[in-house]
Order: sequence, then C-alpha cells, then structure tokens
Amino acid sequence: MPQEVRGVIAKAKGEPVSVETIVIPDPGPGEAVVAIQACGVCHTDLHYREGGINDEFPFLLGHEAAGLVESVGDGVIDVAPGDYVILNWRAVCGQCRACLKGKPQYCFATHNAQQKMTLTDGTELSPALGIGAFCEKTLVAAGQCTKVNPEAKPEVAGLLGCGVMAGIGAAINTGGVGRGDSVAVFGCGGVGDGAVEGARLAGASTIIAVDIDDTKLEWARQFGATHTINSSNEDPVEKIRELTGGNGVDVAIEAIGLPKTYEQAFYARDLAGTVVLVGVPNPDMKVELPYLDIFGRGGALKSSWYGDCLPSRDFPMLIDLYLQGRLNLDGFVSETISIDEVEEAFHKMERGEVLRSVVVL
Repeated sequence: MPQEVRGVIAKAKGEPVSVETIVIPDPGPGEAVVAIQACGVCHTDLHYREGGINDEFPFLLGHEAAGLVESVGDGVIDVAPGDYVILNWRAVCGQCRACLKGKPQYCFATHNAQQKMTLTDGTELSPALGIGAFCEKTLVAAGQCTKVNPEAKPEVAGLLGCGVMAGIGAAINTGGVGRGDSVAVFGCGGVGDGAVEGARLAGASTIIAVDIDDTKLEWARQFGATHTINSSNEDPVEKIRELTGGNGVDVAIEAIGLPKTYEQAFYARDLAGTVVLVGVPNPDMKVELPYLDIFGRGGALKSSWYGDCLPSRDFPMLIDLYLQGRLNLDGFVSETISIDEVEEAFHKMERGEVLRSVVVL
C-alpha cells in the first residue's frame, strides 16, 4: 500500500524549499521503491528551485543518492529488495538509435518511473532528474538503480550519481585523458574537482586547476592538481602556456558554464587538443570565436553530459577504486546534514563554502 514519507519540495520559482509529507505508491511494472540513506546537495537542485530547468513545479528535489531497494514491481530482474544501489538518471532504454549503435551512454530515451509521487492532497510532483531523493523513500524506474559494493558509505557513494561522475567522466570518457597528458580544469567546485580526480586516475602528468577562489584551488590540490592558477590575478591562458612549454594542454575542461572561461579553455589547449564543456550554461549565453581559429587550431570541441557515463559500467568500477583507496570520494564531503537543512545548504553552496553538503537520512 502507498507510504507517507518526508521530502524536500520546491513549490515555486525562487521560494525557499520546505519539507512536506510525500505519498509514495507501490512500485508498478519496471519500478522500484528505494529507501534513501544519503543524498548530495547538487547545484542542479538549486537550478530546479530557481526555475532554470523547467517550470513544472512543485519539484521533489534531490538526485545524488544511495540507498537500499525496498520493493520492486513486476518484471524487475536486475535488482531485488535489500540491494545497495546508487541512483542514476541514465536508465538506458536499449532501443533508441544510440543504444542500437552500441553507445548506450548517449541514450536518448532513458527510463523514469511511470507513476507519480504526490503531496497528501494529490498534487503530482516532478522529481528532480526523474529521481527525487531528498526524501526518506523514492519511486524510480528499476533501471535507475545501479548495484554497487555495500562496503562503500552511502554519503560518498551517492555522489557518483551526478556531480562527481560528471567531472570524472568529462576527463576520462569525454576528454580521453591518457598517461602523460597535460590537463587544465577551469572551475574547481564539485564537478571541476571530479575532473581533476579523473585526470589523476587516467595518468595525466600535468593537471592545472584554474579558479578565482584560493580555497577552491587548495581543494583541487587535494584531488591531484599539480599546479593552480588564480585567474583573478593572472591570465590563465598565458600561465597555462608557460607551464606547458608554450604549447597549451592536451585537454582543457570547462566546469563552470561561462562563455569567458570557455574561451579561455579554447585558447589554453595545444594544437589539435580537446576542449570539454561540462559546466552548464544558461539559455541566453553565447560564445563568439573567430571561425578561422576554430579551423586553424584543429582538435575537438566536445560537450560532456553526465560525464558520458554508463552507470552499470562506471559506478561499480569507481566504487571498487574508492574501496582500494585509489579514488578520493571522502574529500568531496564537506558536511553531513539533516533533511531540514537543505535550504541553508543551498546558500552555503552559493557562497562557495562547501564542495558537497550531504543529506543523511
């Protein structure tokens, strides 16, 4: 029978979030109910609250989560009650043109739960990224549950559900960083530091972190940056060239989503180098680059959506690396909070005081 649980709701654009009673239906065919153990506070949730994603209020926020499968609906065979899972927003369909080409990491028709979670008055909720995990329990498509080793703490495991995976994947999957490469990362928040960590894992020999905040630059050093540049004090393009023998980097990753920093990343790469955009711009932004420079510099300009990850492949592997001490997920957790502290966590994030606040349920 349906259950009533507590969850964090954004009722209207720009309004503070509130904790409300949510009705969770029993899972239908292909669905699962997951008891959430921890969920990271991601900037995407703030975008939802501010109306930057769409206007389908009210939203049930939260998506960077780990927990235990409580129950499953008919036809579910990949997960079972008791399984420890990270939730993902790329539950591949297996039938779209990307999946049929053998590239499910680009799936165009990812699955979400078909039933709606509601408020107690019947108002239907829009779950953030099809998940809605600032909640004691949530309803998702079973394919959104990725089984991982239960020895990993939920407050760190859940971070692979979005921001950290986006950064690691931008370096490894999209950017193709390899042994001995040079990499520059513009923006050292959660996604940017994930890219620094990914570049380190991939064997990059030079990892240059760029930001305007010395605290964030120090965070980046903890994840493997070999050099840091405060771009409020010096020209990052010139400094990156100085650090790379005048050439520029093999891979430049823009993790902010601003035209100015994208332009810097474009000019900070070596000839035939790669630019990866993983920062999320707003719809009004435009980039202007000389057409001849785009042609003349060669290489690749790529966008990275969710780090081009395939959860079934990447999540278990990264959790194994974490448990071996080779992936620093603990460093991303600035604080653990209760479900009632999400609004203040948004303000801390806006002020740049935290990498990740994590709600523990």
